[in-house]
Amino acid sequence: MGEKLKAKRILIFNVNWLGDVLFSSAAIRNIRRNYPDGYIACVIPSRCYPILKGNPYLDEVIIFDEKDRHKGVLEKLNFVSLLKKKKFDTVFLLHRSFSRALICRLAGIKQRIGHYTKKRAFLLTKKIVPPKKDSLHRIDYYLDVIEKAGLRVEDRYLDFFFTPADEEQVDDFFKKNLLNPHDFVVAINPGGNWMLKRWPLDYWAILADKLISETGAKVIITGSISDLLLAGQIKDAMKESPLIACGVFNLKQLGALAAKVELFITADTGPLHIANAVGAKKIIAIFGPTAQTITGPYPSTNVVVLQKDIGCRIPCYKVNCPDNRCMQVVTPDDVLAQVKKIFTSKEDI
Repeated sequence: MGEKLKAKRILIFNVNWLGDVLFSSAAIRNIRRNYPDGYIACVIPSRCYPILKGNPYLDEVIIFDEKDRHKGVLEKLNFVSLLKKKKFDTVFLLHRSFSRALICRLAGIKQRIGHYTKKRAFLLTKKIVPPKKDSLHRIDYYLDVIEKAGLRVEDRYLDFFFTPADEEQVDDFFKKNLLNPHDFVVAINPGGNWMLKRWPLDYWAILADKLISETGAKVIITGSISDLLLAGQIKDAMKESPLIACGVFNLKQLGALAAKVELFITADTGPLHIANAVGAKKIIAIFGPTAQTITGPYPSTNVVVLQKDIGCRIPCYKVNCPDNRCMQVVTPDDVLAQVKKIFTSKEDI
């Protein structure tokens, strides 16, 4: 591992997706442990800001939107200028991109550490040999950068922080919708950024109906405002009446909701990992084209992952898959059976 790097002002150039930024939270915490008195900042896109907002291991969160506000050359140069003024001496590049390494070189950051790629090798001062593709869980993939740089890694769990004010928003929603502490409240999260990871809409409708009619559950459909149409379609396909909370809660409040409900059901998407990070009581995760060993929930003590082998290679990155069988093969009855197994009787519920 070698001698630990000397660093006082540290930048972490992070990745672009909610789930991946959550997975990187273990690296952030471990960097702080190695540099308890250092100044540590993290660069993320604005859509991921809520994941790290309020993180006590960071002194600053810096926004970099490569495809929006920093799209042009001039905007990128302005961003370089911003980093230069902050006088960072070390950067951990969790993202493998060439442009981010170049930005850090132009910003005069002396120690630039990241996974080696042929294109950006000359921009790195410490080249970390990358692990074989898909050989590590994402948590370990990011920890690999700092461990091979000589830092001590003590643990590998996720961090996600919400406030009492976020809990109050959830409590208000419960009161407004006449949900009481004795209710068996189930949150279902049908959305997701990648269509092939989504469970079929009609499956969600069947499952939600059965949860309400067979277990007496109160079902809340969660998601962002962009999931409102999907939630409405699920409700329209149902006989029973779920509550729709799409666009009602921000990501912090979603974390507070996940910690409060009895059960959180979702596919492999950011909210799964938020629910797991906040210690949700029980989670059922439906997996299809992705691999549990790479993007599965960790730790998995309170999670049941449902995934069936249909003979396809997993992980599968076939964007134009014609049938999405890997998701369809997990049925509403499969999920319901797990619910009943977890909560063995109505009395338990």
